[in-house]
Amino acid sequence: MNKGICNVSVAPVRADTTDTSEIITEILYGESADILEFQRNWVKIKMHYDGYEGWMDVKQVTLIEDDFLAKRKTYLIAEPFQSYVQDSGKILLSIGSEVSFYTIYAKRSPKRGINLRQSIVETAQEFLNVPYRWGGKSFFGIDCSGLVQLVLKIHGIKMPRDAYQQAERGIPLSFVEESQPGDLAFFENPEGRIIHVGFMLENSDIIHAHGKVRIDSLDSLGIFNQEQNKHTHKLRFIRNILDEC
Repeated sequence: MNKGICNVSVAPVRADTTDTSEIITEILYGESADILEFQRNWVKIKMHYDGYEGWMDVKQVTLIEDDFLAKRKTYLIAEPFQSYVQDSGKILLSIGSEVSFYTIYAKRSPKRGINLRQSIVETAQEFLNVPYRWGGKSFFGIDCSGLVQLVLKIHGIKMPRDAYQQAERGIPLSFVEESQPGDLAFFENPEGRIIHVGFMLENSDIIHAHGKVRIDSLDSLGIFNQEQNKHTHKLRFIRNILDEC
Protein backbone atom coordinates (compact mmCIF):
# COMPACT_ATOMS: atom_id res chain seq x y z
CA MET A 1 0.00 0.00 0.00
CA ASN A 2 1.26 3.49 -0.87
CA LYS A 3 2.05 5.85 1.97
CA GLY A 4 2.48 9.61 2.22
CA ILE A 5 3.60 12.44 4.49
CA CYS A 6 2.01 15.87 4.80
CA ASN A 7 4.35 18.47 3.26
CA VAL A 8 2.65 21.71 4.40
CA SER A 9 2.20 23.27 7.85
CA VAL A 10 -1.33 21.92 8.16
CA ALA A 11 -3.67 20.45 5.56
CA PRO A 12 -7.45 20.04 5.76
CA VAL A 13 -8.79 16.51 5.51
CA ARG A 14 -12.24 16.65 3.96
CA ALA A 15 -15.29 14.42 3.78
CA ASP A 16 -15.36 14.53 -0.02
CA THR A 17 -13.34 15.59 -3.07
CA THR A 18 -14.24 19.29 -3.22
CA ASP A 19 -12.79 22.41 -1.61
CA THR A 20 -16.23 23.17 -0.15
CA SER A 21 -16.63 19.77 1.50
CA GLU A 22 -16.68 19.57 5.31
CA ILE A 23 -13.30 19.56 7.04
CA ILE A 24 -13.40 16.52 9.31
CA THR A 25 -9.87 16.82 10.70
CA GLU A 26 -6.43 18.12 9.79
CA ILE A 27 -3.06 16.55 9.20
CA LEU A 28 0.08 18.32 10.39
CA TYR A 29 3.47 18.60 8.76
CA GLY A 30 5.34 15.30 8.88
CA GLU A 31 2.34 13.19 9.92
CA SER A 32 1.98 10.07 7.82
CA ALA A 33 -0.92 8.15 6.32
CA ASP A 34 -1.82 5.24 4.09
CA ILE A 35 -2.91 6.22 0.58
CA LEU A 36 -6.23 4.51 -0.12
CA GLU A 37 -7.39 6.06 -3.39
CA PHE A 38 -6.73 8.77 -5.98
CA GLN A 39 -9.43 10.90 -7.67
CA ARG A 40 -8.24 13.69 -9.97
CA ASN A 41 -6.48 16.21 -7.68
CA TRP A 42 -7.50 14.43 -4.48
CA VAL A 43 -6.12 11.56 -2.47
CA LYS A 44 -7.98 9.55 0.16
CA ILE A 45 -5.85 8.87 3.23
CA LYS A 46 -6.02 6.89 6.45
CA MET A 47 -3.95 8.66 9.08
CA HIS A 48 -1.48 6.47 10.94
CA TYR A 49 -1.86 8.34 14.23
CA ASP A 50 -5.59 7.92 14.80
CA GLY A 51 -6.96 5.96 11.83
CA TYR A 52 -9.06 8.87 10.55
CA GLU A 53 -9.98 8.67 6.87
CA GLY A 54 -10.70 11.51 4.48
CA TRP A 55 -9.66 13.37 1.35
CA MET A 56 -6.82 15.86 0.96
CA ASP A 57 -5.27 17.81 -1.90
CA VAL A 58 -2.74 15.58 -3.62
CA LYS A 59 -0.25 18.49 -3.77
CA GLN A 60 -0.12 18.57 0.03
CA VAL A 61 1.16 15.02 0.44
CA THR A 62 4.52 13.53 -0.54
CA LEU A 63 4.51 9.87 -1.53
CA ILE A 64 7.15 7.76 0.23
CA GLU A 65 8.70 4.32 -0.14
CA ASP A 66 7.34 1.45 1.94
CA ASP A 67 10.39 1.27 4.20
CA PHE A 68 10.79 5.04 4.68
CA LEU A 69 8.78 5.21 7.90
CA ALA A 70 10.67 2.30 9.45
CA LYS A 71 13.97 4.12 8.89
CA ARG A 72 12.76 7.60 9.80
CA LYS A 73 13.58 9.07 13.21
CA THR A 74 11.18 11.86 14.09
CA TYR A 75 10.68 14.39 16.85
CA LEU A 76 7.62 16.38 17.80
CA ILE A 77 7.41 20.15 17.70
CA ALA A 78 6.54 20.93 21.32
CA GLU A 79 6.55 24.74 21.25
CA PRO A 80 3.74 26.90 19.83
CA PHE A 81 5.53 27.65 16.55
CA GLN A 82 8.89 26.79 15.07
CA SER A 83 10.35 27.66 11.69
CA TYR A 84 11.80 24.90 9.56
CA VAL A 85 13.80 25.44 6.38
CA GLN A 86 13.03 22.96 3.62
CA ASP A 87 13.93 22.83 -0.08
CA SER A 88 11.15 25.25 -1.02
CA GLY A 89 11.97 27.73 1.74
CA LYS A 90 10.98 28.47 5.31
CA ILE A 91 7.83 26.86 6.70
CA LEU A 92 6.10 27.73 9.98
CA LEU A 93 5.15 24.62 11.97
CA SER A 94 2.51 24.26 14.67
CA ILE A 95 2.89 22.27 17.85
CA GLY A 96 2.49 18.53 17.27
CA SER A 97 4.16 18.55 13.84
CA GLU A 98 6.70 15.80 13.16
CA VAL A 99 10.20 16.65 11.97
CA SER A 100 13.45 14.81 11.35
CA PHE A 101 15.65 16.91 13.61
CA TYR A 102 15.87 17.28 17.37
CA THR A 103 13.70 19.86 19.08
CA ILE A 104 12.05 20.21 22.49
CA TYR A 105 10.29 16.91 22.99
CA ALA A 106 7.61 16.97 25.67
CA LYS A 107 7.34 13.19 25.94
CA ARG A 108 10.92 12.93 27.19
CA SER A 109 10.58 15.62 29.81
CA PRO A 110 7.53 17.76 30.67
CA LYS A 111 9.57 20.95 30.80
CA ARG A 112 6.59 23.29 31.11
CA GLY A 113 5.62 22.17 34.60
CA ILE A 114 6.86 20.30 37.61
CA ASN A 115 4.86 17.19 36.71
CA LEU A 116 2.83 15.68 33.89
CA ARG A 117 -0.51 17.20 34.91
CA GLN A 118 0.98 20.66 35.25
CA SER A 119 2.76 20.31 31.92
CA ILE A 120 -0.49 19.30 30.17
CA VAL A 121 -2.36 22.25 31.67
CA GLU A 122 0.33 24.75 30.73
CA THR A 123 0.51 23.38 27.21
CA ALA A 124 -3.26 23.67 26.83
CA GLN A 125 -3.13 27.26 28.09
CA GLU A 126 -0.73 28.17 25.28
CA PHE A 127 -3.73 27.75 22.98
CA LEU A 128 -5.79 30.42 24.77
CA ASN A 129 -7.64 32.64 22.26
CA VAL A 130 -6.82 30.39 19.29
CA PRO A 131 -10.01 30.54 17.17
CA TYR A 132 -12.39 27.61 17.08
CA ARG A 133 -12.49 25.77 13.78
CA TRP A 134 -14.49 22.62 13.14
CA GLY A 135 -11.99 19.86 12.37
CA GLY A 136 -9.07 22.12 13.32
CA LYS A 137 -5.95 20.71 14.95
CA SER A 138 -3.36 23.50 15.08
CA PHE A 139 -2.62 27.03 16.32
CA PHE A 140 -4.27 28.30 13.14
CA GLY A 141 -7.66 27.02 14.41
CA ILE A 142 -8.75 24.11 16.59
CA ASP A 143 -11.83 22.28 17.86
CA CYS A 144 -12.44 20.82 21.32
CA SER A 145 -11.34 17.25 20.68
CA GLY A 146 -8.45 18.41 18.49
CA LEU A 147 -7.13 20.43 21.43
CA VAL A 148 -7.27 17.38 23.69
CA GLN A 149 -5.67 15.05 21.14
CA LEU A 150 -2.88 17.47 20.22
CA VAL A 151 -1.89 18.43 23.78
CA LEU A 152 -1.78 14.79 24.84
CA LYS A 153 0.11 13.77 21.70
CA ILE A 154 3.19 15.77 22.60
CA HIS A 155 3.11 14.20 26.07
CA GLY A 156 3.23 10.72 24.61
CA ILE A 157 -0.44 9.93 25.31
CA LYS A 158 -2.36 8.68 22.29
CA MET A 159 -6.04 9.59 22.07
CA PRO A 160 -8.71 9.10 19.39
CA ARG A 161 -9.82 12.11 17.34
CA ASP A 162 -13.47 12.64 18.37
CA ALA A 163 -14.90 13.51 21.79
CA TYR A 164 -17.25 10.52 21.92
CA GLN A 165 -14.27 8.22 21.28
CA GLN A 166 -12.14 9.98 23.87
CA ALA A 167 -14.96 9.54 26.40
CA GLU A 168 -14.34 5.79 26.40
CA ARG A 169 -10.88 6.26 27.94
CA GLY A 170 -9.95 6.70 31.57
CA ILE A 171 -11.51 6.26 34.99
CA PRO A 172 -14.87 7.97 35.66
CA LEU A 173 -15.15 10.31 38.65
CA SER A 174 -18.25 10.65 40.84
CA PHE A 175 -18.04 14.37 41.60
CA VAL A 176 -16.62 17.52 40.03
CA GLU A 177 -14.73 18.16 43.27
CA GLU A 178 -12.72 14.95 42.75
CA SER A 179 -11.19 16.22 39.53
CA GLN A 180 -7.55 17.17 39.12
CA PRO A 181 -5.88 19.39 36.52
CA GLY A 182 -5.52 17.44 33.30
CA ASP A 183 -8.64 15.31 33.77
CA LEU A 184 -11.13 15.41 30.89
CA ALA A 185 -14.71 16.66 31.25
CA PHE A 186 -17.25 15.49 28.67
CA PHE A 187 -20.54 17.09 27.69
CA GLU A 188 -23.67 15.84 25.95
CA ASN A 189 -26.42 17.16 23.70
CA PRO A 190 -30.17 16.72 24.43
CA GLU A 191 -30.06 13.28 22.79
CA GLY A 192 -27.32 12.14 25.17
CA ARG A 193 -24.52 12.10 22.59
CA ILE A 194 -21.06 13.24 23.70
CA ILE A 195 -20.32 16.38 21.70
CA HIS A 196 -17.75 18.39 23.69
CA VAL A 197 -14.65 17.92 25.83
CA GLY A 198 -12.17 20.03 27.76
CA PHE A 199 -9.30 19.85 30.26
CA MET A 200 -10.02 20.41 33.94
CA LEU A 201 -7.98 23.09 35.71
CA GLU A 202 -7.65 24.12 39.36
CA ASN A 203 -10.74 25.29 41.28
CA SER A 204 -13.18 23.47 38.94
CA ASP A 205 -12.28 25.65 35.98
CA ILE A 206 -12.06 24.19 32.48
CA ILE A 207 -10.12 25.08 29.34
CA HIS A 208 -11.94 24.20 26.13
CA ALA A 209 -12.52 25.33 22.54
CA HIS A 210 -15.85 27.15 22.16
CA GLY A 211 -15.71 30.14 19.82
CA LYS A 212 -12.07 30.25 20.82
CA VAL A 213 -9.94 28.41 23.34
CA ARG A 214 -11.12 29.84 26.65
CA ILE A 215 -11.32 29.20 30.37
CA ASP A 216 -14.73 28.93 32.03
CA SER A 217 -16.06 27.62 35.33
CA LEU A 218 -17.62 24.18 35.75
CA ASP A 219 -20.26 22.98 38.19
CA SER A 220 -22.47 19.90 38.47
CA LEU A 221 -24.69 21.20 35.65
CA GLY A 222 -21.95 21.98 33.19
CA ILE A 223 -19.92 24.89 31.81
CA PHE A 224 -20.99 28.33 32.95
CA ASN A 225 -20.03 31.12 30.57
CA GLN A 226 -19.84 34.39 32.52
CA GLU A 227 -19.93 36.52 29.36
CA GLN A 228 -23.24 34.98 28.32
CA ASN A 229 -24.37 34.52 31.95
CA LYS A 230 -25.61 31.00 31.28
CA HIS A 231 -24.61 27.35 31.08
CA THR A 232 -23.45 26.50 27.56
CA HIS A 233 -22.69 22.77 27.86
CA LYS A 234 -24.36 20.02 29.90
CA LEU A 235 -21.92 17.90 31.89
CA ARG A 236 -22.02 14.14 31.31
CA PHE A 237 -19.00 13.01 33.34
CA ILE A 238 -15.35 13.63 34.14
CA ARG A 239 -12.70 11.01 33.49
CA ASN A 240 -9.17 10.61 34.81
CA ILE A 241 -7.20 9.55 31.77
CA LEU A 242 -3.69 10.09 33.20
CA ASP A 243 -3.56 7.51 36.00
CA GLU A 244 -4.23 4.70 33.54
CA CYS A 245 -1.41 5.73 31.22
